[in-house]
Amino acid sequence: MDFTGKRVWVTGAGQGIGLCAATTFVALGANVVGLDKAFAEARYPFRTLIVDIADHAQAERACAHLLDESGRLDVLVNAAGILRLGATEEVSLEDWRASFDVNVSGAFHLLRHTIAQFKRQRSGAVVTVGSNAAHVPRLSMAAYCASKAALASLTHCVALELAPFGVRCNLVSPGSTDTPMQRSMWRAPDAEQRVIAGNPETFKLGVPLGKIATPQEIANVIAFLASDLASHIVMQDIVVDGGAALTA
Repeated sequence: MDFTGKRVWVTGAGQGIGLCAATTFVALGANVVGLDKAFAEARYPFRTLIVDIADHAQAERACAHLLDESGRLDVLVNAAGILRLGATEEVSLEDWRASFDVNVSGAFHLLRHTIAQFKRQRSGAVVTVGSNAAHVPRLSMAAYCASKAALASLTHCVALELAPFGVRCNLVSPGSTDTPMQRSMWRAPDAEQRVIAGNPETFKLGVPLGKIATPQEIANVIAFLASDLASHIVMQDIVVDGGAALTA
């Protein structure tokens, strides 16, 4: 778990799992660049770069700039994501497109402009943050579930392409995690306990482990998959949800 001197990029580093992943890599010695549309704080323990990864031109410029600057990329973490809720017939076209633009196309844009570098190096790791929502259906989450399922398939395809070059691509798929995205869905004082207990009427999965995850627990798995400790792990989707998906 030593990333001393390693070059790590993390998308969605402004908050939530992306922020925690970025700070975790810093603590493990990495040279980290965090990418996001906005950063709320004045200072972070890593370099920040404002970029909308859903915009192909912005993503291309950011990748070209960073690769020209360092000439190397050891770890890419695709952690950026958004959530748009609504029954399928009620989801606006704007929300549907935004879900795929950020959750799928954003990762595609970064991969498209870094794959050549990974192939030249014949080393590196890509860790993409998916969701257990790609494995189980949820009411009012069609756009999110579909986009995360597409993201998982994209990651597996890229993993197959890059494996012969010694580059490992894997997914971490969290369940309910204490992030701003998760809290945006809470509408009652006991919302967290309701998530843990589950609600069969809405197919809201319970959490057998009895708690929701912390961002650090997800970041730990991201760092592990990017590390040499996971040197023979590739094309995997590690679900980190306290057992929720298995109760579906």
